[in-house]
Amino acid sequence: MSNRHLARTIAVQSLYQWDFNGQKENIDEVYKQNKQEFAPEFDDGGFIEHLVIGVTSHIQEIDAFITKFAPEWPLDQITIVDRNVLRIGTFELRYDDNIPAKVAINEAIELAKTFGGESSGKFVNGVLGAVYKEMGEKEIDKKMAEAKVEAEEKTEENEGDN
Repeated sequence: MSNRHLARTIAVQSLYQWDFNGQKENIDEVYKQNKQEFAPEFDDGGFIEHLVIGVTSHIQEIDAFITKFAPEWPLDQITIVDRNVLRIGTFELRYDDNIPAKVAINEAIELAKTFGGESSGKFVNGVLGAVYKEMGEKEIDKKMAEAKVEAEEKTEENEGDN
């Protein structure tokens, strides 16, 4: 198991526990306890903390994305495992520029298959695929708008030189 995969596994276990207990526990204590219990010698370089703090600090935005892209499934009806796998995947897609989108999606699918139900992998793939598709379209739109502004600025510079 790769280091990042192990870190994601501990993160999903920690977020599951936190969510199961009504999000009332201190997430710092939860992930530190889980890391100590499941991988005491593991040096994750702070990746578990990055994931759990990232997810919990963006929880409202992340949950809004999940709700938008899984409209047939109210958030409270998604299993706790799937919900938190989706949260990690969405966090990595939307807020972590250092994780390639395909890695974030593939890792989330693997977590869902390992810890979720029979159809969890397909469900997670569908939701994160939709998030990625929208992101891709928005990024293309953003880059096109930036290119248009650059072209306009160059045109203005050239007209000023004449």
